[in-house]
Amino acid sequence: MSARKPMPRRGAWARVLSLAAAAGATGCTPTHDWREFRPDGSALVSMFPCRPQHHARTTELAGMQVPMQLHVCSSGQETWAIAVLDVAQPDQVAAALQALRRAALANFSATLIRTSPLQVPGMTPNPNAALDALQGVSPQGASTQVTAAFFAKGLRVYQATVFAPQVSPEASEMFFSGLKLQ
Repeated sequence: MSARKPMPRRGAWARVLSLAAAAGATGCTPTHDWREFRPDGSALVSMFPCRPQHHARTTELAGMQVPMQLHVCSSGQETWAIAVLDVAQPDQVAAALQALRRAALANFSATLIRTSPLQVPGMTPNPNAALDALQGVSPQGASTQVTAAFFAKGLRVYQATVFAPQVSPEASEMFFSGLKLQ
């Protein structure tokens, strides 16, 4: 088991994604290498187009301190991420999903383009589960398309995100349709 580095609190999510995007931009292969991925201790099964790096920390979300795992990688110009957060009480799930959606807008200084209801197989039904398309700005100041899914199972809350100057609809569909909870 590798040592996990602590991450700074303020804007850490945006910084991690930004670093992953920069690392991916210097990669040598522009094609996706899809693989099944299961975050440790999670019921989630997903498809990633590259090998994700793992980061863990505690973060503030909707006034709560919650443990968060972040799995992120870059392939081509796209960055792919899944955040897994645990809340303590069932009544905190809806607030956590809303807070994640607000944070995605803020982290990318984004505008919501469209929101769609979301059904991930095995998820706990929640009116705050959604698939959002955003138009924003990367931490480097470039125009960025963002697609993010927000959903939960029990007390575990998830955010799956892809962002790039221009997100590939085919790759995005593969990523989001590959989400399943066991």
